[in-house]
Amino acid sequence: MLKITDLSVSYGGIKALRGVNLEVEDGKIVTLIGSNGAGKSTLLRTISGLVKAESGSITMDGVELLGMSIPKICQSGIAHSPEGRRVFTDLSVEENLKIGAYLRKDKKEIAKDMGWVYELFPRLKERSWQFAGTLSGGEQQMLALGRALMSRPKLLMLDEPSLGLAPLIVQQIFDIIKEINEKGVTVLLVEQNANMALKTAHIGYVLETGNIVLKGTGESLLADESVREAYLGKKK
Repeated sequence: MLKITDLSVSYGGIKALRGVNLEVEDGKIVTLIGSNGAGKSTLLRTISGLVKAESGSITMDGVELLGMSIPKICQSGIAHSPEGRRVFTDLSVEENLKIGAYLRKDKKEIAKDMGWVYELFPRLKERSWQFAGTLSGGEQQMLALGRALMSRPKLLMLDEPSLGLAPLIVQQIFDIIKEINEKGVTVLLVEQNANMALKTAHIGYVLETGNIVLKGTGESLLADESVREAYLGKKK
């Protein structure tokens, strides 16, 4: 589905990504872990067209995305739920969700998808006419996920969905990510909670200072001593 080849990105002479190679297969959850400043969010923003690449290639189902407009990238089947939620605080929950479907014209299918989002997140249905800015952090994260799903993506990119949330809410968010994946949505997950991310993902990549240094199944990376020491804490 998504293939990134030899991707490099620079900010004012500083290399943020250095020849990154990564693949996201259909139907999989792929996670990217790494420390702050490793380039994880930059990679998602480059895929979305928000950041320009210096060199390399990003293809979706064989179609080159680099140089494509952001709306065209969205229409290719990619949705990006950014770090920090970025909900529209002065709009209602329902209005935020409808914005996620702004490129779509199929009103009946939009209504169906709205119903699916409300099934996934019953709390959003209860608060459908509440301003998004009055929601809790966990509810705003649910809304950001729901809004991204309203574009009916083939690939859902999530940037730090657990950031700043209580452990119980984090578990709920990851359970929902698995449920979304089981419904056929491919997921590319950037997450600092490496333990939860690797337990959830089929495949994991480790990014350090703009370089992919490790790739493996979520299970194998959880068991890798260097990964444990850097991101999970040493085994006692």
